[in-house]
Amino acid sequence: MQKKLIALAVAGLASTGAFAQANVTVYGVADASFDVVKIAGDANNELGNTTRVSTNSSLIGFKGAESLGNGLTAVFQFESGVGFDNTGGLGATRDSFVGLAGGFGTVVLGNLTGPTRALGGAIDVNAGATGIGSNSGILGKLGNNLLGTTDTSGNYGGGTTCGRSTVCTSIFDTRWKNAIAYVSPSFAGLNATVAYVANENKSLHGLTSANTTGYDIGLKYANGPAMAAVTYNAVSTGNAADLKISDFRVGGSYAFGPASVRAIFDLARADNFGGNKVTQAVYGLGATFNVTPASKLLGQVYVARDLKVNGSSADDTGAKLFELGVEHSLSKRTMLKAVYAMMNNDKGATYDFGINAAGVNAGALPGGASTVGATVQGISLGLRHTF
Repeated sequence: MQKKLIALAVAGLASTGAFAQANVTVYGVADASFDVVKIAGDANNELGNTTRVSTNSSLIGFKGAESLGNGLTAVFQFESGVGFDNTGGLGATRDSFVGLAGGFGTVVLGNLTGPTRALGGAIDVNAGATGIGSNSGILGKLGNNLLGTTDTSGNYGGGTTCGRSTVCTSIFDTRWKNAIAYVSPSFAGLNATVAYVANENKSLHGLTSANTTGYDIGLKYANGPAMAAVTYNAVSTGNAADLKISDFRVGGSYAFGPASVRAIFDLARADNFGGNKVTQAVYGLGATFNVTPASKLLGQVYVARDLKVNGSSADDTGAKLFELGVEHSLSKRTMLKAVYAMMNNDKGATYDFGINAAGVNAGALPGGASTVGATVQGISLGLRHTF
């Protein structure tokens, strides 16, 4: 039976939500690279090179829309990550939802990218905002203390370490489970998104305290070569310590001729974190330049400042991320890419790559050696194909 492709793609949460009647389409990204990664600490912690094959945020998805009449459209999307360098399985691990769209905007329910995560990805210089140089390695991590996301029950236990070749992003740069979101129509390029994370993990009848809930709001302007956005994400974990965390972001980009520039400011905060108020600011700058119609140079620099604990600076708790790369398109769907990235930790920090972590786990090395203060760097050579 002949199948029709979708006329207009089902939009993500950062879009405006206009859809046409259409049938289901299958889409995806196959992105693989050969990486050489090195972790270097002090003279006693030189760990040498590791080689690996990575499938940088590769995915497969199904999406569609149905016109219901009276200006209403039903929309859906099921999207799964695909780790085809090993025996990884499929599941609705990426943006997956069902919803309604109309003149009022769009409402969706499911596993969702909020506006805070979307802004970080929009500012990143890499295709798909993925790979070892991704800015998710440094945004929102609050000294590497707010890693991971809520589990399937909605609980957030927090995290400070990442395994090898895993996703190592902040809670603000992962998708929200058990979420509902509203995306407004666009007015002269301006639209708003509001997402709420349901507290379905709430403890009842005297069980251990748990009541995680949160919201993520954003305002975005996109018109021609200019984009600017501001977002705020707040989460109350509802644990016994009453930990509350939040992230404020403002960023933008501008394209002119063959080049683009982009910048972002990120401020993460935790209240009742070990009895303290802790904050950390991150600044980032990036740029791309089309050397030819098929070849693009890219680079970005991000700086995580020292943590501030109750207003006082905690020395040597920051990090810096540097990336240089090139992308060469063989066709509209296929590109070659090469990247060099380095995460330079201060003496008291343990930051790692956001996508395909090297595995910087303090105190986890043989003989009790620690990689606190390590420099994590790598070269990645890859091929990316979209379908």
